[in-house]
Amino acid sequence: MMRDKQLTLGGLFSAFWPQITVTWAMTLVEVGLFASVPLLIGFAIDGLIQDDYAAFYQLGGVFLVLIVVATLRWVYDTRAYGIMRVELGKALVARSGTMPVSRLNARLTMGRELVDFLEKEAPESVTSIVRATAAIVILAGFHPNLAFAAFAALVITGLLYALVHRRFFNLNRSLNVQSEKQVGVLESRSLPRLGAHLLALRKSEVRISDTEGVIYGLISVALLGLQMFNLWFATRGLGATAGQVFSIITYSWDFVESALVLPITLQTFSRLSEITGRINQTEAFS
Repeated sequence: MMRDKQLTLGGLFSAFWPQITVTWAMTLVEVGLFASVPLLIGFAIDGLIQDDYAAFYQLGGVFLVLIVVATLRWVYDTRAYGIMRVELGKALVARSGTMPVSRLNARLTMGRELVDFLEKEAPESVTSIVRATAAIVILAGFHPNLAFAAFAALVITGLLYALVHRRFFNLNRSLNVQSEKQVGVLESRSLPRLGAHLLALRKSEVRISDTEGVIYGLISVALLGLQMFNLWFATRGLGATAGQVFSIITYSWDFVESALVLPITLQTFSRLSEITGRINQTEAFS
């Protein structure tokens, strides 16, 4: 099914669009239900205080549908993305020519990361985008200042990542170059070569992890500052009910969790862009 198609995310979409459409449709339904939960909890709190159970029963119905949809998507995804991994691997080997086995073995593993992204990171990214958007819209319904604080934190997050995108690409390139040598190193049966190889892998992994840690810390400062501001503003500036305060704080935290996925997703894109260029080369990738 991958014949005559580029070994890219776009190529996978083109070859497997029916399966991807089904799983993403279920993902969007699941995300929409999740996004409504904090608001419904707030309504249920206010309703129960007044001995009104309507919102409480609505919340229970949403939970039930959410469980059914999430279970169906889990079962379907395993089968659909398993087929993609098989077809991508077959296409990669078919185009390998006389590529050394060590390099081909590494690229098979790298290629699977494209499907892993579609199965795991892509739905998580879509979920985060929808949740963050819903949080901003709902917070704006309570007060524009709450939504403005969230939007400002999101802009800061994007700018911080933009500063290190090129570094992530280069670090992943170094890691992949070294990974392609692994089988050859093992075949040599040389402990010194193996030690040097493993140390080189560790060096690249540490650099990637350190960069992730610094960026995550800086982004967390901006996002947690948002949470503190909205908590203060909701309790001091709005005169909101207990249920409304709960909804504001929950959606603010929901936004924080969603926005924290953004740098992880962008880092993954940096890695996949390097991998895509590599696995579509039939000659050594220098």
